[in-house]
Amino acid sequence: MQELRELYQTVILDHNKAPRNFGPLEDANREADGHNPLCGDRLTVYLLVEDDDRIADVRFEGAGCAISTASASLMTEHVKGRQLAEVAVDFDRFHELVTGPVNEAANTEELGKLAVFAGVREFPMRVKCATLSWHTLQAAIGQTPETAKTE
Repeated sequence: MQELRELYQTVILDHNKAPRNFGPLEDANREADGHNPLCGDRLTVYLLVEDDDRIADVRFEGAGCAISTASASLMTEHVKGRQLAEVAVDFDRFHELVTGPVNEAANTEELGKLAVFAGVREFPMRVKCATLSWHTLQAAIGQTPETAKTE
């Protein structure tokens, strides 16, 4: 468990300092804004979805805590190139990963690097930080005009 905590801290810090896929996406055909009123995190997710429902490109921009920024960074790496149906399943997997019971082992299969967020379940106040980008991604996919929130 200590090794996972150290990996969690290393990955979070790395993706916070140098977020991947950060910045606007000029040819995006879907986008959504997200806001976590609890801690003030704000972000925008941009998508380029191809006719075959594949995410050809994804980027984000905004400001937030280290967990929020790292989650958005890792999320964009994870979903790029995937079909929308796969992303919907990954949303459920990620949500279960961060909200599942603390005393049960987290199911990290199919989540790759996102598995480092299993430790978030020990800190319920940080779950909204970790899931903001995912809720915003869902809003972009569904072309929802309202700001995605984590409430």
